[in-house]
Amino acid sequence: MGKGKRRLDFILLITTLALVGIGIVMVYSTSAIMAGDRFGDPYYFLKRQVLYAAIGFVLMILTMLFPYETLKRLAYPILILSILLLIAVLIPGIGHRAGGAMRWLKIQSFSFQPSEFAKLGLIIFLAYLLAKKEEKIRSFSFGFLPPVLLSGLVIALVMKEPDFGAAFFLTVMVFLLLFVSGARVIYMVGAFLIAIPVAYTLLMNVGYRYKRLMSFIRPWEDPTGNSFQIIQSFLSFGSGGLFGLGLGEGRQKLFFLPAPHTDFIFSIIGEELGLVGAMLILLLFFILALRGIQIGLSLEERFGAYLALGITLMISLQAVIHIGVVLGLLPTKGLTLPLVSYGGTSLVINLVGVGMLLHLSTHVERR
Repeated sequence: MGKGKRRLDFILLITTLALVGIGIVMVYSTSAIMAGDRFGDPYYFLKRQVLYAAIGFVLMILTMLFPYETLKRLAYPILILSILLLIAVLIPGIGHRAGGAMRWLKIQSFSFQPSEFAKLGLIIFLAYLLAKKEEKIRSFSFGFLPPVLLSGLVIALVMKEPDFGAAFFLTVMVFLLLFVSGARVIYMVGAFLIAIPVAYTLLMNVGYRYKRLMSFIRPWEDPTGNSFQIIQSFLSFGSGGLFGLGLGEGRQKLFFLPAPHTDFIFSIIGEELGLVGAMLILLLFFILALRGIQIGLSLEERFGAYLALGITLMISLQAVIHIGVVLGLLPTKGLTLPLVSYGGTSLVINLVGVGMLLHLSTHVERR
């Protein structure tokens, strides 16, 4: 059969709309009481999330119309901008401190998180570099070392904020991209072995990280202290049952579970919507990941293929880590659930990424 007309991936679009729609509903459900207590407005987080979603959808549509080949010329400027923003956030008076970390640039009442922009910026740069070095990717000096060093600079700046969860996420994402691009496994194993003592030092020599690790290994030894978050998450899932307590009826969000609208939103989904609701979220992320991988594997042009796979990793890998954390399968890292959790920068950047995926889908020949 001959090649058919290229068309937009509507399954990917509908899946994204479903996740964002569920996210808006759950952000209101998880934050209304807290917002009323803290700001005197139960709709405080809901209004902001709707605004962020609207901005994100506009940028997603613009990105769908933007020729992705142009990103090749912008790869280095985007990486440099990412690095400058990560440096700026560490400068006292420019970066905004909250919760003991300098992760935000604040403009009046709105905050911007440079590490979220850096995720997409690093993917664009790596897609360009790996496609350019395709013939040399198995070489250590010319193929493997440059992307590792430049990625390491970005990851080091994120660690400096400090944001160990985002740094861990970026590290895994970089190595997965190197793996799919054909980098030699022996080099990756060597880099991993070098990283082990560094990670060990960062974990064991910083008090709160060590406590988080211990609360993951032995959560029931300190249920009212360091393990409080994960125990409350377990209680959310345990009380949800098959169909949940009902939308808005969750109890752990009533000042028991910290950050129910961000880091632990999947726990409240399990409590209020039950196993059925949690499985629906998992199914939607599975469809999104599957469509993204199919787009990447169907593109013959290497830059587009790596870009599609990188964006798919950016969304699906973070979803896996978030869900793993709230289920007690991974140590607490403070990563939001993409497209669902409250957070302006994360939502907008992920929607821009989906816009790129949708644009790339129009370059796949249908048969």
